[in-house]
Amino acid sequence: MEHSIRKERFIPLSLNLSGKHRCFQIGWYRVFSHVPIQSMDSGRGFFFCLLEIDQLIHRDKGENQMEKEQWSSKVGFILAAAGSAIGIGAIWKLPYVTGVSGGGAFFLLFVLFSLFIGLPLLLAEFVIGRSTGKEAIRAYSAIAPNTKWHWIGVIGVITCFVLLSFYSVVGGWISLYFVKGLAGGIIGNGADYEALFGKTISSPWNVLAAQAAFLVVTVIVVARGVQQGIEKASKFLMPALFLLFVVLIIRSLTLENAVEGVKFFLAPDFSGITSESILFAMGQSFFSLSVGVSVMVTYSSYLPKKSSIVQPAVLVVTMNLFIALLAGLAIFPAVFSLGLEPAEGPGLLFIVLPAVFEKLVFGELFLLLFLALFLFATLTSAFSMLEIVVATLAKGDQRKRAAFSWLAGGLIFLLGIPSALSFGPLSELTVFGKIIFDAADFLVSNILMPLGVLLISIFVPLKIKKEVLRQELLQHSKSGTWLFSLWYNAMRFIIPIVIVVVFLDSLGVI
Repeated sequence: MEHSIRKERFIPLSLNLSGKHRCFQIGWYRVFSHVPIQSMDSGRGFFFCLLEIDQLIHRDKGENQMEKEQWSSKVGFILAAAGSAIGIGAIWKLPYVTGVSGGGAFFLLFVLFSLFIGLPLLLAEFVIGRSTGKEAIRAYSAIAPNTKWHWIGVIGVITCFVLLSFYSVVGGWISLYFVKGLAGGIIGNGADYEALFGKTISSPWNVLAAQAAFLVVTVIVVARGVQQGIEKASKFLMPALFLLFVVLIIRSLTLENAVEGVKFFLAPDFSGITSESILFAMGQSFFSLSVGVSVMVTYSSYLPKKSSIVQPAVLVVTMNLFIALLAGLAIFPAVFSLGLEPAEGPGLLFIVLPAVFEKLVFGELFLLLFLALFLFATLTSAFSMLEIVVATLAKGDQRKRAAFSWLAGGLIFLLGIPSALSFGPLSELTVFGKIIFDAADFLVSNILMPLGVLLISIFVPLKIKKEVLRQELLQHSKSGTWLFSLWYNAMRFIIPIVIVVVFLDSLGVI
């Protein structure tokens, strides 16, 4: 490059011809030309130099317009990341997967996978995102240019696309229940909540309209950007969710025979654990923490370079496990008290919660509040899934964010239609013995996420120098080098082996 620019306050259109090299002052720009005077004597040579200078100035203006967003505070980032991790993964999915997979033993495996595999992987994604300052695909390309490693980001974007297609269906269910709650059409003495849930999700036009409404809200928030949309919503919603959960647990634990539910949830019984249960526990830990799909690469790319990543990662995992514990303590004591089946499946939350709130003073009001917060928690996860798709399409150009948000939202809605109709008109259509909704869930949680996690665990120690990783991990952190050694060796030796062994065992290969 024969010219460089500095954006400063100078009077326009002045020209300094003194010295061996020339300094142009054009508008607010000072342009330093490294071309000797004698080579610019001809009018033609001077003309081409001005052309190159003009390109430099326009490129600088474009980069300023494409300047990426950042979180306004560490708290905002932590709550947004926790909102992405918690969502319906911890509140909706974990209780019913725990119910069908043996209770306490499954929950213990989930906790272990979250701490010893999920946390190191979350740190790895934070390192990739903050160090490059780029979204999923471009982050991997920046670290390993001219290679195929950017396909990790591609897989992540595809996974989020599929995940949000059926996740938005559940968001639609919650929206329908919220509307029913406003009309006072849920709680009633002797009401059959299982039948109500079945009727709700089997109505094709209702579920499609609710799914579309859920995605519209998601698109509107993501289109507004990181600080004004995602961060503002998360700061209010997550604390409110914690508080209401505490109220729900107090009532659930005071129900008759509640202790049996606590035992089922917290007392491990490994007699019913299978290789498939172990795979489900690992997949659930990835699902709950949003790792393996590069969502956290994109979120952490909005962090300032000088931010610590260790404390946010630990807090996100801790909050996720705490919410999972609260969800279990709210659901299973009520399940056993009311004589319901813990292996109810995806509808467990929608069947149990109304029965619990029915026994509360002002129960209908509390149910409405919980559904509102449950809906908002679901939305915080949806924001992160759509954000990775939009950030990939926009490639840092904030001018295109709104258009790509609506485009992606529309395509995700179309992809989600078969999942939305899986409990109604398409209930007889199966893929490998599973309805479309369950097949999409299995594909994401037990194949694509573990694959993404495996590739990230290989990529980080292989393509990023050890000293760079040490500097990135410990930057502005009070943790000692022991943390880095523990994390690095886990990423390099333990995590890839565990993932491969669990996956092969579930397939019956070993």
